[in-house]
Amino acid sequence: MLRLGRREFGTHEPVIMAIVNRTPDSFYDQGATFRDEPALDRVERAVAEGAAIIDIGGVKAGPGEHVDAAEEARRTVGFVAEVRRRHPDVVISVDTWRHEVGEAVCEAGADVLNDAWGGVDPRLAEVAARFGAGIVCTHAGGVQPRTRPHRTSYEDVMEDILRVTTGLAERAAALGVPRESIMIDPGHDFGKNTRHSLEATRRLAEMTDTGWPVLVSLSNKDFVGETLDKPVKERLLGTLATTAVSAWLGARVYRVHEVAETKQVLDMVASVQGHRPPAVARRGLA
Repeated sequence: MLRLGRREFGTHEPVIMAIVNRTPDSFYDQGATFRDEPALDRVERAVAEGAAIIDIGGVKAGPGEHVDAAEEARRTVGFVAEVRRRHPDVVISVDTWRHEVGEAVCEAGADVLNDAWGGVDPRLAEVAARFGAGIVCTHAGGVQPRTRPHRTSYEDVMEDILRVTTGLAERAAALGVPRESIMIDPGHDFGKNTRHSLEATRRLAEMTDTGWPVLVSLSNKDFVGETLDKPVKERLLGTLATTAVSAWLGARVYRVHEVAETKQVLDMVASVQGHRPPAVARRGLA
């Protein structure tokens, strides 16, 4: 069972987490949802297309202008409160590594803290425990927030991913975060080169075998772009192929830009696996 906010998700129920960037310089949309009105429109559309989680971020993941905790909170806290008012049952996640921001967004109604930087601020898990919020425990290769990997190497990348993510998950549980609200994330591109991210995908079953729900954040990332030699706006097909592989190997939560397309892929994989009946089954019966 995966329990986030007011929602419970079954073992074979794929969960879509829609990305809403409250930044003026996001790598994907260059600030299209920085202002409130387009960001709220994005939330409405994502929910209508099948997203169960809205993931709100106030700081670009990559290098860029400095954003302190106060500015990150200014971009996210009020927006979280408004999304909660409009969508009482949607799961609200906030992508942050800072405990101060985590505390503020939880007070505003956030259900999950998405820590993409691998526990660099250990107090963030304490905040999740205090509020009964969920947390995402990510492998980031030990790099500092908003830095790019440089000549990163691992003896065994999946062994390192498993050690770090399960360690963070067990720590969060020991602090009081509900075990059914903890997810682990291999951290594609974070502290990894393209070959590392491909291997992490290929060996994803080793993560799902731990019993912790696995979240994957694949959408339009550099490892997809480098694998296919495609710019950001031409990475959808590669993203969806990687999504299908991840679903087959047991991932539970998918952090995405394109909700409707992802839902079709996940529905198809679930039907092939036998977990979902066809939406229509007339062929050969009429």
